[in-house]
Amino acid sequence: AKFGFSDITGIDYSPSAIQLSGSVIEKEGLSNIKLKVEDFLNLSTQLSGFHICIDKGTFDAISLNPDNAIEKRKQYVKSLSRVLKVKGFFLITSCNWTKEELLTEFSEGFELFEELPTPKFSFGGRSGNSVAALVFQKIKVSLTQKILVQINA
Repeated sequence: AKFGFSDITGIDYSPSAIQLSGSVIEKEGLSNIKLKVEDFLNLSTQLSGFHICIDKGTFDAISLNPDNAIEKRKQYVKSLSRVLKVKGFFLITSCNWTKEELLTEFSEGFELFEELPTPKFSFGGRSGNSVAALVFQKIKVSLTQKILVQINA
């Protein structure tokens, strides 16, 4: 909003997080930001048609859920695909997943658009990143592609 973007929607499953976000928005004097209490794994039909979705921790938190994390990650990808327009962008920052792992998790219906620079570290003669930050673009998946993915799964 500070950079001129409008029609921004923020969601969280926690009403107190939404309340805190509302206080920050008010304090900063920002407008054109809608806040909604939503569970990303069980979205209402009102959320759809977004050009950009940004995740900085939600996928990580879902992945750490001890109750059927694999199925919840699949549901996350389905929800993301439902709310994001074709050719829309998905930005994810993760401290739990590597670039390669995220490419696998979002392989159906998304392609890597860009890897964002993140801090690097070195230890024991090896270097790496403590965080992965990727931009995916939603692609149109044909029925044939869906069938092939399901057969290969």
